[in-house]
Parts: sequence; structure tokens; C-alpha cells
Amino acid sequence: MTDLHIRAALPADAETVLAFWREAAEGTSITDDADGVTRLVTRDPEALILAERGGVLVGSVIAGWDGWRASLYRLAVLPSHRRQGIATALLEAAERRFVAVGGRRGDAMVLEANERAQRAWAAAGYHREDHWRRWVKPLVETA
Repeated sequence: MTDLHIRAALPADAETVLAFWREAAEGTSITDDADGVTRLVTRDPEALILAERGGVLVGSVIAGWDGWRASLYRLAVLPSHRRQGIATALLEAAERRFVAVGGRRGDAMVLEANERAQRAWAAAGYHREDHWRRWVKPLVETA
């Protein structure tokens, strides 16, 4: 794993990240566009953590900190690079970030139908809290 480079995303990475998510991530989000990714990394330059191997983007995680909650989104690894410790390295980087800013608990958003992701999160020490449900309301029209 010494050839794995973990770094924060830059605004210039937006299109590369979006292409990566189309290949490696499950589901889509209302903010899956260059403006959404750029706004994230401009507002919180440490939030989007990338893993690169040989100059190729092979993994990502969003480690959002709002001063109250440590929220994890978009943990994704290229299918050809899974089971090589990349997700573990990304989560370790996210968790170090959270501890450094005063975070007390990581909170991951995981698709209900994504059983592979649920197993990965469980293996990383996270557990499901069935007494919570996510409530959403779109604030803008989507295509």
C-alpha cells in the first residue's frame, strides 16, 4: 500500500471525481455535478478525500464536518481495486480528520439496497442504527 496516495480534492478534480463516481459508486445524488463538487471542496477543502494509485483515482470518501456532526458519504473504490485496503485507508484518513476537529462519532450514509457497502462499513467497525430514518425534502427542481 506504499504506492497509495491519500489527499484532499481540489476544485480542479471535480470532473474526474464525477467520472469516478459513475464507475465506482452506487446511486446518485442531487449534487452530482461539477458545481456541487466544486462548492463542497471550496467550502471545506478537507472534506473530499481521494485515494490515488499510479496517478489514477481509485477511491473517495466525503468526510463532512459541520462543527456538530462527522458525516461520511461516497465511500467508493474502483471495482478493479477493491479488497486492497483502499477503503480502510480512506476511512482512517476521515476518522483522523474528525478526531482532529473534535468529532465524537462518524455517521455514514449507506444505501439500504447496497449489501456490499453494508458489509464493508460493518467490517470497519460501524453499526446500523435502526431507530433513525432519513427525512429529505428537495429544495430545487431536479431533471
